[in-house]
Amino acid sequence: MGLVVVLLLLALLLGGVGLFVEALRWVLIIALVLFILSFLGFGRARRV
Repeated sequence: MGLVVVLLLLALLLGGVGLFVEALRWVLIIALVLFILSFLGFGRARRV
């Protein structure tokens, strides 16, 4: 019974780490796109 509990906790831990890494990857992709757009001048207030 103890082995089952340990394996279940290990699976939950690895699953949580996997979700965190996946979310972090998407955040980095979005940040990179926003950085490139700001570097090209999109979103900048233009003076008349």
